[in-house]
Amino acid sequence: MSIIIRRCLTALVAVFLLLPFVKVQAAPEFMPVDQVTKGMHGIAKTVVSGNKIEEFGVEVLGVMEQKGPSGDLLLVRTYGDVIDRTGGIAQGMSGSPVYIDGKLVGAIAYGWALTDHKIGMVTPIADMLALWDINKGGQPEPKLPAELKVPAELQMPAEQPAIPEEPEVPAEQPAIPEEPETPAEQPDLSANQAATPLMVSGFGEQSLKMLADKLKPYNLTPYAVNSSMADTNNGIAYRTVEPGSTIGVQLVRGDVSVGALGTVTYVEGDKILAFGHPFLKRGQANYFLTDAKVYTTVNGLENSFKVGNSTEAIGMVTQDRGAGIAGKLGHFPSVVPLRISVTDNTLSRTNDLWAQVVQDEELAPTLAAVSVFNAIEKTTDRIGSGSARVGFEISAAGIPGGVLKRENMFYTQGNIGELAIAEVHEALALLAGNQFSPVTVMDVKVDVTIDNERRTATIVEAKANTAEAKPGDKVNIEVKLKPFRSEPITRQVTYTVPQDQQPGTLMLAVRGGGMISLAQLLGKNQVTEEDITKLFLAKPKAKSLEEAVKELVNRDRNNDIVVEAIEMGMPNSPGGGTGKNAKPAAEKKFEPAPTPVQPDNAKLTAKLGSSFAQKAKNAKNDADKRKVHLTTDYIIDGDAQVVLNITK
Repeated sequence: MSIIIRRCLTALVAVFLLLPFVKVQAAPEFMPVDQVTKGMHGIAKTVVSGNKIEEFGVEVLGVMEQKGPSGDLLLVRTYGDVIDRTGGIAQGMSGSPVYIDGKLVGAIAYGWALTDHKIGMVTPIADMLALWDINKGGQPEPKLPAELKVPAELQMPAEQPAIPEEPEVPAEQPAIPEEPETPAEQPDLSANQAATPLMVSGFGEQSLKMLADKLKPYNLTPYAVNSSMADTNNGIAYRTVEPGSTIGVQLVRGDVSVGALGTVTYVEGDKILAFGHPFLKRGQANYFLTDAKVYTTVNGLENSFKVGNSTEAIGMVTQDRGAGIAGKLGHFPSVVPLRISVTDNTLSRTNDLWAQVVQDEELAPTLAAVSVFNAIEKTTDRIGSGSARVGFEISAAGIPGGVLKRENMFYTQGNIGELAIAEVHEALALLAGNQFSPVTVMDVKVDVTIDNERRTATIVEAKANTAEAKPGDKVNIEVKLKPFRSEPITRQVTYTVPQDQQPGTLMLAVRGGGMISLAQLLGKNQVTEEDITKLFLAKPKAKSLEEAVKELVNRDRNNDIVVEAIEMGMPNSPGGGTGKNAKPAAEKKFEPAPTPVQPDNAKLTAKLGSSFAQKAKNAKNDADKRKVHLTTDYIIDGDAQVVLNITK
């Protein structure tokens, strides 16, 4: 028995010896808003450089009832050495926990630009804790003492808080800087989130501008920083963080990074709260939660801000709402893997880049497209005109065959990179935002080849090898092309006369895939409803995801020669069988769009009658049966006509 007791005592001693090596944080008490009074003093925690958590003083100036997105806000003044060094509340301090008498009150969340940066507002911890209950799918119930009343508007959106009309200033106290004079009323000045410096790395100058433009609706301004994702464990770490430490929220990671910095407010087990205000206010969210490092904090005139970068992923953000963000440690978001290969023929250079983009129906298509644009900019090291050959393959669960593949060529006298990404964005947006069923994108592969050379060619004429044909006959059509600043070349397209083609005149339009043929209007004295229907081939909305994907995949390519039948009913059609009178498009106006210009179908339907949509659908289906393509190495411009006499 004594041996057993000795072994048990030895085991207990071993356990106690191990305890000091385990970092244990006692859960703090919470102080509800109704216990906070003017003149109270406390501390807040944040990081201004590296990973060291520092404290600064906080003085309560008053309670601003129902001024925040989720309820009340506390008006505070900050002070101390940290605040003197940073010039006040800096962007990236949002989420800094505020304690009074050792009790957690809330998080620094708001401040004012171009005024006293030491004045700010605190989001009460009750409103932030309620985010965890939303994750459970039930009604939010704050984890606070029973006497604390949570505002009824806890999750209701509200305008940004405004400066109170006449805030009272507490009397001066020892060791606290003298109070600044209360600013005069400025009714147009509203508080800003002490938010969210968006730190990006791996982006070129033009890509950064594009990203900034796309993120304007979210009130985010990206700042370029140098960083690289940690190689250890593929950039994933299983660790905890503590209140006051810097936290990152990342939307893109890999060879490029897009993320924001903030501060941890509260941690309980594997659950975390931060920011004290929304990031993108997406509600239910799916972002990377990362550890982060602060290089320095810049003291600015309009706003001070932290400069740093995200490091390893440590979890995921699950809620993004008015009171802040909530997340889970050790759980990671679903992502869209993105593989990009860009070749610049002029520089004989190829770059391969990869990234992970968070699965988000609204954000993922834009972030992925901007990442491709960035890869083009980094590879070509220029902006301006050029030709591009773009191919992409999207693997996704929930689409026919599991893969969407598309190839096309583009030319522009503007920025070729912007045009080259158009269909990549369109395809991703189609899958992410389709109205039929959710789609999980599992992989995106994009191959781009850029050339300074203008790879365009104009159709000069088209000739058929015969003037007469029967239904089912194959007719060879020689198409003469004039490449830009090169000698003419000839390509042959074989057209099969439809078996149901009626005897008489059959006009064939020969055009570039990115062009809209106007041949059916030639020689017309009056434009009819049928002409408009056939001209625009206005298609009704897709009735299934399969139909929408098929339309995109099978759409005419800009580098296709398209031959299609048009029933014109014109006995004296110009152009004849040789196409000698076909007028090529002027080179100066040549600017092929990613897709042909389409009319407003709703307006046309209203104008032409309820039967228009059905006629358009019938015309589109019939046209698909009477159309052939020949893919070339040039973006094809212009059109010509060939007339055949169909006999029995």
